Amino acid sequence: MGQPLVSVVIPCMNEEKTLGSCIGKARQALERECLEGEIIVADNSTDSSGAIAKSMGATLIIPQKKGYGNAYLEGFRHARGKYFVLADADDTYDLNETPRFLAPLLAREADFVIGSRLRGEIKKDSMPWLHRYIGNPVLTKILNWLFKTNISDAHCGMRAITREGYEKLGLRSEGMEFASEMIIEAARKNLRIKEVPIAYYPRQTPSKLHSWGDGWRHLRFMMLYNPTPFFYIPGFLLFTLGAFMTLTLAMRGNVETTGLHSFILGSMLAIIGTQMVTTGSYMKIYGILNNKIEKKGLTAKLLDYHSLEFGLLTGILLFIGGMTLGSDVVLKWISSGYGSLSEVGEAVISWC
Repeated sequence: MGQPLVSVVIPCMNEEKTLGSCIGKARQALERECLEGEIIVADNSTDSSGAIAKSMGATLIIPQKKGYGNAYLEGFRHARGKYFVLADADDTYDLNETPRFLAPLLAREADFVIGSRLRGEIKKDSMPWLHRYIGNPVLTKILNWLFKTNISDAHCGMRAITREGYEKLGLRSEGMEFASEMIIEAARKNLRIKEVPIAYYPRQTPSKLHSWGDGWRHLRFMMLYNPTPFFYIPGFLLFTLGAFMTLTLAMRGNVETTGLHSFILGSMLAIIGTQMVTTGSYMKIYGILNNKIEKKGLTAKLLDYHSLEFGLLTGILLFIGGMTLGSDVVLKWISSGYGSLSEVGEAVISWC
């Protein structure tokens, strides 16, 4: 058997009612266009889905771990085609439309094609109101804003990509965030992306999506790639405001009588801001080490060996300064016979 031109990869999890229809439509579409193809079903079902795939001549793959991303990653590892088509096994996407996804790739007009349900037709009862008008549009807009893309439906499950394009992406996500990772990496690697309006049909079985949980996974994943608007900017603003309030009140003196509550609030804002910036830094370093973020600019300098030495020395000096100031407060407290002490400003600053 020769090498197929197209590999249709279908992840499956207990879809015995619809898998056969999906395989049949995919095969008919390829035969109608005279395209040599293979159909790969990455199956982790406990029902008869696997038996149906085998009986219809599809290549059955059993991923070692469950998960939307794991199913695709395992399927792609076995795919032999020059072009990959991705679609769900629930028959919500019409695989008869496969040629429309392949056409821009075959014409070399695009490297990556993604369907758009929002620019196509959403059949009645096929998409919950929350997903259609809030979840999907909001997450798509955030993705477009963060990564300079122009996608209308970032979570559409029917897609097509060239093998060469896929190999550039280095995808690793195991869960539903695989859909976001694919678009983000395509934008990072400068793949030519094109959208195809499609119809979206109702499921015949209960959905496996978890609206809030899966939505958070997508958002958390985008934070990993670009923590600046989520942590750096708000953290810096909080720290600046808190430090300004704290230092202004400390310089006025008599904090205990003139603005104790404002002083405590300022110190809390400064600490929260510092923690947010630190969290953003951890996320950015993790992203760099896992090849999700480019190592450049200030972060690259901070990761330099000499910068790390400087940071360590600075941290030690700040620690010693805080301990010295704090020790002075403790000594005054001891000398007062462990009674009441009017050193709130000095104590808070040393703690910060």
